[in-house]
Amino acid sequence: MKINFDNDLSIALSDSQYYDAAKNLPSHSFYGRTSLRQVPKLTRTSLGQSGRISFENDSDRPKLSIERDNRFENDVERITQMIYRDVFQSNQSSEQIRKKYICQINASLQNIFGNENGTKLSLVEFIPPGDGRTAAINFSKGESAIHYNYLSAGEKAVFNLLMNLMSRVSLYPDTVYYIDEIDLHLNTALQFSLLKEITENLIPDNCQLWTASHSLGFIEYAKQTETASIIDFGNLDFDLPRILSPEAKDNPDIYEIAVGKSILPSLFKGKRIFFVENQDKNYFASVDILNTVFVSDNDRNSVFHKVRTSNYCGIIDRDFLSDDDILQIRRHYPNLFVLRYYSIENCLYHPDNLDEYYSSKGLPFNKEEYISQLTEAKNLCKDSIALQLALKRTEYPFFREPEYSESPLQKRFKNEKQNVEQSAAIARNLNSDDFETYYKSLPMKKYCTQLRQRQHIPKSELSKTKWFEKNLDDLIRIGLQDYKILGHERLGGCPLPN
Repeated sequence: MKINFDNDLSIALSDSQYYDAAKNLPSHSFYGRTSLRQVPKLTRTSLGQSGRISFENDSDRPKLSIERDNRFENDVERITQMIYRDVFQSNQSSEQIRKKYICQINASLQNIFGNENGTKLSLVEFIPPGDGRTAAINFSKGESAIHYNYLSAGEKAVFNLLMNLMSRVSLYPDTVYYIDEIDLHLNTALQFSLLKEITENLIPDNCQLWTASHSLGFIEYAKQTETASIIDFGNLDFDLPRILSPEAKDNPDIYEIAVGKSILPSLFKGKRIFFVENQDKNYFASVDILNTVFVSDNDRNSVFHKVRTSNYCGIIDRDFLSDDDILQIRRHYPNLFVLRYYSIENCLYHPDNLDEYYSSKGLPFNKEEYISQLTEAKNLCKDSIALQLALKRTEYPFFREPEYSESPLQKRFKNEKQNVEQSAAIARNLNSDDFETYYKSLPMKKYCTQLRQRQHIPKSELSKTKWFEKNLDDLIRIGLQDYKILGHERLGGCPLPN
């Protein structure tokens, strides 16, 4: 594994270098905690039982992420030393010292667990081990006094992290903190609050936090935070080289990290769920359509079968569908929507969309020249496209249910006369030099890619234009109205608009 940082530093891990991997990085560039941090009860009866520890060099860290992380009682001792030092080597009053340690911990506990009577957790006593007794770390909760040993697993996990950061954060001011499974033993709301507290209040501004998690609370916090990224490591074959990029946070598909698609109805109750092809969701999600969420599925056929067997909506590429194909599909599968043009790329690289994009950047763009060059490029490839039309259409899944067996509709996408007729209609589209006629059947994802007007423009930027938003909004709005006209009242679990 190799990680490249923006400041030209890098770290590489190989089979022969597990512990000497950061030769060109400053010391203390990384500070990690394993997921095995649970300390069920205090055991030490005096200070110094752990032997000599170099906190500056993190000498008590586990060597592997599969090992137990036993630094908690070491942190108790270090904080005790820090308090003693402040008492004897500074002019701080006891109240100032209390605010520095006890009140700081309690502020974090309140931010995480809340301030409601009965659930508010507060540290009231912190006495180090001695005289053959374990440390007296006592809390109040409601009207009860609770020793550390009797906190819940989640409360212990939170306190463990707070003590660790209080103890060591001053030693790691310019560091990547990596903590495995921070959310263990916590519900979704507490997961959100804990991550927020750590990132916003506990680690220095010049640091990063990396964590591995399947937590809904973490996903939700990352969605709301500009400086957070979500990277999905799931379902990948790491015997092959992989380059991972952050997921689009404004798309509900990221929730699959924590929950499967089968749970979506309850997770997005009251919203229309649209399944879309593969990466198309990244562009649809940039458009804010009321009560609508977009979820990725593998391909066109997967979207179709999801729609056919459920109440969900779906959006598929037009591909090599004729106008009459789309009319028949909409009649039989009214919650399956078909893009106006061949694919999402046709929308993104439409001359009107490019015109708006270039204008927003203050850059020149000649729409007529672009259309002329596009028409010329189309004419160079139209014959090769026409040769594959009938064969490509046999891959389409429409009208293959048993109830349509041997009907003209079913034969429409087989190697039959009906297929040849519709293929000829598409070929006529491609032969036309009228832009709107040929453009709906032109595969812009594969062809005309050399045109200079579409070079070096992120698709994600082209999906943020008003033109793109209006076309998607029109597709859904008109489609929903058609659905209602056909006698249906609800779509995807959400009432239709008036």
